[in-house]
Amino acid sequence: MRTCALASVLAALCASAPAFAQSRDPINQTAQARSAAGNSSSTNATDLVLQGRITGADNQTYRELPFQVPPDTARIEVEFDYDRSDKTTIDLGLIGPGEFLGRDGFRGWSGGNKRRFTVAAADATASYSPGALTPGTWKLLLGIPNIRAGRDAAYTARIRLTPAAQADAVPQQDAPPLRNEAGWYRGDLHMHSAHSDGSCAAQSGARTPCPLFLTAKAASEAGLDFIAVTEHNTVSHLPALRELQPHFDRLLLIPGMEITTFQGHANVFGVRAPVDFRVGSAAVPDWNAVLGDMRRRGLPVSINHPIRPSDERCMGCGWTPHPAADLNLVSMVEAVNGGDADTPGSGIAFWQRELDAGHRLTGVGGSDNHDAPTAAEEPFGPSRIGRPTTVVHARELSQAGILDGLRAGNVFVDAFGSRDRLLEVQVRHGADVAAMGGELKVPAGQRASVRVQVRNLAGGWIEATLDGVKAGLIAQPQVSAAQQSFDFDWPSDGRRHWLRIDVRDAQGRLALVGNPVYINWR
Repeated sequence: MRTCALASVLAALCASAPAFAQSRDPINQTAQARSAAGNSSSTNATDLVLQGRITGADNQTYRELPFQVPPDTARIEVEFDYDRSDKTTIDLGLIGPGEFLGRDGFRGWSGGNKRRFTVAAADATASYSPGALTPGTWKLLLGIPNIRAGRDAAYTARIRLTPAAQADAVPQQDAPPLRNEAGWYRGDLHMHSAHSDGSCAAQSGARTPCPLFLTAKAASEAGLDFIAVTEHNTVSHLPALRELQPHFDRLLLIPGMEITTFQGHANVFGVRAPVDFRVGSAAVPDWNAVLGDMRRRGLPVSINHPIRPSDERCMGCGWTPHPAADLNLVSMVEAVNGGDADTPGSGIAFWQRELDAGHRLTGVGGSDNHDAPTAAEEPFGPSRIGRPTTVVHARELSQAGILDGLRAGNVFVDAFGSRDRLLEVQVRHGADVAAMGGELKVPAGQRASVRVQVRNLAGGWIEATLDGVKAGLIAQPQVSAAQQSFDFDWPSDGRRHWLRIDVRDAQGRLALVGNPVYINWR
C-alpha cells in the first residue's frame, strides 16, 4: 500500500486539496484527498477521498473535481454519494487530462444512474470509455440539475487508483460474491463469441458473429453458476462482460482468454489486461515466457485440448511447445473438451501422464462453444454451453472463490452437463482427511479408508484409477440408488501415489471424471 509518507508520486496530493471550480463560499472550498489502506484484492492501490458541498447558488451549473493520476495506473474506480434531500440531484462524469473533446479528454457521463463506475485500458463501466489512463490531472465532472434555493448538500467521492503491477486485480465493485456460501458450483470454462470466432444464425438465418449476450443467456438457461469467456488472444470482450454482469446476477462472468499460439492453446482466467501471445517471436521466445508472466500476474493457466492435431486440420491446436513447457507454472488441464470424454481425443491420457510425472494439475472441462444457441452434442465438433460442466467446490460464488477452488482441485467434470450429478471423494488416515485435490500421508504398511459418494447415476458404476492404471479396489462398484456411498481400504507402500475416481452411466459412458487425491506426495 502506498501512503502519503512513502510515495513521492503522491506528494502533491498529500500537500494540498483540490481547488473546486465555481466555489461561492468557504464551505464549498473544503475537500480532502488521502491515500489509505486498500482491500486484499489490490494491496498497492491508492484511495483518495474528495469531499465538498454545493448550495442553491450552484443550481444548473457544472463543477470539476480534480485529482492526480500517477504514471503506471491501470484502473480508476469511483464511488460517489451525496445528500439527496429536497430532491437535490448531482450527475456524474469523468474527464481525462486532455482537452474535453481531445484524445485524453472526456471519458464518459453516467448522469444520475450510477453511484459507482470504473475505467481501465481494457474495460469500463457502461457509460464510460475504456482506454489508456494518461497520467496527469483528471476531473470528476459534476452536473447539478437541481438544488433548491437556500439549501446546501454535502458530497463524497471515493476514488481508487490501481497500479499497473496489479492490472488484473478484481475491482472493488466486482469483489462481493453472488452467493456467499460454500458448496458445489457448476460452470463452463471455455467458450467464444463475436469477440473471436463465435458465430450463430442472424434473424435472416445467415451466419454472423454471435453477440456475447447470447452466451450469457444460454449459460443461464443451462442452470450454470459461472462461465469463463475465453476469446482468442483478445480482451475486447471485457466491457461487454462488465455491462452484462449486473443483469445476470446469478451467473458469475469470469474474464478469460484462450492464449492461441502455433504451439498450443491454453486458457488463462481472471485476465483484465492484454497478454503477449506471440510465442516464437523475439519478444516471447517460448511458452515458458508466457507461463512465467501469468504466474507473476497471479493468473491460473489451463492447457486446452492437448492432444488435438497441430496441422492443417487444426493449426496449433495440440500442445507442442518447444522447448518443453514448465508445467509447474500450469494449474489445470482441459481433460474433457466438448463431447470427447470417452474418446482417444480427450485430454485425460495427457493429464494422467503429467500426474505420473509429478505435476499437480486440476482436470477440468469446457464446451469450447462457438455458437451460443446451439443444442449440438457432437463428440468432436459443436457442443452446447455447459457440456461438459466443471463442478467446483468453492467457499463462495465469486471470481476469487471459483479460481481458488479450481487451484485446490476439489473438482469433477460432468461430461454430459447434467444439473444434479455429484461425485464426492474423501480419503482418511487417522484424524487426517483429504478430498479431491488434497494430500494425505499414509506410512508403509498402513491403510487409508476411502469413501466415494455418487448421486443421480443409478445403473452405472464407479472406477478407481491409481497412478494412471485402472485398479480393482472396489468389490461392488455398481451404482444401484439415486444416492449411494462406497467404502474401501487402500494399503500404502509408503511411496508417492495419486488416486482418482470416475463414474460411468448405465450405458457405460464416462459420465463423471474425478480429480486425484495425492498420497505421500512430498
